[in-house]
Amino acid sequence: QVQLVESGGGSVQAGGYLRLSCAASGYSFSSSCIGWFRRAPGKEREGVAAIYTGGGSTYLTDSVKGRFTISQDNVKKTVYLQMNSLKPEDTAMYYCAAILSLSSGQHCSGDYWAEPFMDYWGKGTLVTISS
Repeated sequence: QVQLVESGGGSVQAGGYLRLSCAASGYSFSSSCIGWFRRAPGKEREGVAAIYTGGGSTYLTDSVKGRFTISQDNVKKTVYLQMNSLKPEDTAMYYCAAILSLSSGQHCSGDYWAEPFMDYWGKGTLVTISS
C-alpha cells in the first residue's frame, strides 16, 4: 500500500536549519506531485512546498521562499525539505502529502497544492523553533 514516512523534525533555535525527509513507497514515484504541508498551533494546515517528480518543477509558498528548498531523489524515492533561517513562526507539525497522478490541466503548485487534492498523507513530524 502507499506509504509516506516523514523524518527529520526536531527542535532548533531561530536562525538554525533542519532537513525533513519523506520516503515514499507503494506507488510509482515518477510523475507524481509530492511535498509538504504544515499545521501551526491554532492555525489551519497550509501547503508549504511541492515538487513534480516527473520534471522537477517546484512550488514554494511565499512565506518560505528564499529559506526553504524542496528536492527529490528518484532512486531513494524520497523528497527532502531543506529549511534554513528558521523562524519561530515555522513551528508546526509538518506533513508529507502526495497526488499520485495529476489530472489534465492540474499543476503541482499554487491552488492545486491544497488539502482536497491530496491522495495520501504521512503522519507528520514536529518542528519546533525557539527564539
